[in-house]
Amino acid sequence: MAEKGVLYMIPCPISDQTEVYDVVPEANRRVIDSLDYFIVENVRSARRFLSKAQIARKIDDLEFVELNEHTVAGKAVETMIKPLLAGRSAGVISEAGVPGVADPGALVVEACHRKGIRVVPLVGPSSILLAMMASGLNGQSFAFNGYLPVKPPERGKAIKALERRAHVERQSQIFIEAPYRNVKLMEQMLQVCAAESMLTVACDITSPEEFIVTRSVAQWRKGELPDIAKRPTIFIIG
Repeated sequence: MAEKGVLYMIPCPISDQTEVYDVVPEANRRVIDSLDYFIVENVRSARRFLSKAQIARKIDDLEFVELNEHTVAGKAVETMIKPLLAGRSAGVISEAGVPGVADPGALVVEACHRKGIRVVPLVGPSSILLAMMASGLNGQSFAFNGYLPVKPPERGKAIKALERRAHVERQSQIFIEAPYRNVKLMEQMLQVCAAESMLTVACDITSPEEFIVTRSVAQWRKGELPDIAKRPTIFIIG
């Protein structure tokens, strides 16, 4: 029976303005160069990343399958890992940052664990952890909550619930929003949160326009809102 392949979790830059090896270790290139099969969130962006990474193989000689928010766990994912069961290794690439975290790549990782396939995470930029590192808030206990509800009443309740957890459990609460809704979310947080609550806004992480600032809600209310419209942003309440 053939030895099983390995699933490599391959980080890529968060910002399109960042050179690959400014934020990804050069050592990752050896792994990428060894692969000809990639499970990716988006084929176009994955091909662009591999081209910028200056991989040894021709891009057109590589095989890509898409694993995104439309993929249903089950037969499709099982088909993706068949090559690994036969001894071929694969790389998982997210749209940006690290795969498998706030990313559909977790589906194929779960399937590999069930089949006894080794999963190897490579080092690279995670906007969630980078925001936490630069926040000054409690890094001993924190939770990533993904997206909050879209409708203002439900979103307001969710913000208050996270604020309570931050205060009662002393746990930093991390969350994100679709970039075009950032401003509405920020405005609502300043309306419903207590003046003493701390709020980190981390925008365009690793790009030349990076903006990471932690202030109390009272301090945020006194000044102009940061320019976060349509820009990838992480929020943390502490």
